[in-house]
Amino acid sequence: MSYIYGFTLFILLVSLIVGVMRIIQGPRQADRLLAAQLFGTTGVAILVILAELQPLPAARDTALVLALLAMLAAVAFVSRVWKTTSTNEDH
Repeated sequence: MSYIYGFTLFILLVSLIVGVMRIIQGPRQADRLLAAQLFGTTGVAILVILAELQPLPAARDTALVLALLAMLAAVAFVSRVWKTTSTNEDH
């Protein structure tokens, strides 16, 4: 069973590397936000898998906090972009 966890962790780390490349070359802010959301989601998945592999209940708590922060970052970005876009279209 630990081989499955190890393979999953490897795939998640590859996903993070692809996200870094998207942040560096992303042409728009929305691309960068989605890559940042990928970091949050992947970070939560990695912490949950590590908490399962080792007896670390604090890793689950950290994963929950990271998920909450990722959601708040997305909401803040969307509200900021939505105001900017709607203001520019009105003029």
